[in-house]
Amino acid sequence: MQVARTGSVKAAAEELALSAPALSRRIQALERFLGYSLFERKHQQLEINQHGVALLTEIAPALDQLGAAIEVATSGARTLRVRLGMLPLFASQRLFPRLGDFHHQHPDIHLDVDTSPNAVARLGEGLDAAIVLAREVDPSLYARELDRDEIYLIASKPLVAAIRSPGDLVHQTVLIHRDMPSTFDVWKEAAGVPNLVPAAVDYYDSGALMLEAAAQGLGIAVMHGGHLEHAQDSRLARLFDQRIESPYRYFFVCRPKALERRSVRAFHDWLIKAEI
Repeated sequence: MQVARTGSVKAAAEELALSAPALSRRIQALERFLGYSLFERKHQQLEINQHGVALLTEIAPALDQLGAAIEVATSGARTLRVRLGMLPLFASQRLFPRLGDFHHQHPDIHLDVDTSPNAVARLGEGLDAAIVLAREVDPSLYARELDRDEIYLIASKPLVAAIRSPGDLVHQTVLIHRDMPSTFDVWKEAAGVPNLVPAAVDYYDSGALMLEAAAQGLGIAVMHGGHLEHAQDSRLARLFDQRIESPYRYFFVCRPKALERRSVRAFHDWLIKAEI
């Protein structure tokens, strides 16, 4: 499954503490046993094919059962764990300021927080649940929407003071998060400037770094209103005041079977009640 997620035998081997040749031999042995290939080999990358997807779908329930069995085996030590994936900005702005309350209510449950990318692909295999920012979630997964928000253009206060209209953005650099690639296009359409082309577009995989870059005047961050509110950074301000709903929302997601585990259910219920 690591190979399917990373697209690389070398990267997957590092995660599994194996050598790349050893992992390649295991894949080849599995394919010989099954009688068909699981991957399309393209240059240095491996792309899972329809047979591989079908196999992953079939073994997912078994992985869920294995996770449940591990929890049962470890519960005798009164230590339960939730392996939770999420974006770093959500963790720092919204989860960690309230995490003490969760531990107070559930002192026997511990969280392993993983901020690596591709959290959804690792559910059942490395992660029990995830909090993701997405337009929609695979219907085969359990998903609970956590919020809806508006698209904000966020910039340093001097830059905000210098920009008079959306047309002025043609002279600016726009900062876009890789997990929210459509935000600027949605904003432009709603603002009535669908053909606007900024001077440059820079892509980030860290919301925190986007906010810092905006604060330093390096560009205009296209993010959510909540990101600006929670940042509480006096260097930043919002450009314009259009109310434009974002197509991206935060979701709590997991495999349906995972909710049968006490630790996952407890965290889920606390998260919803606490309105994080």
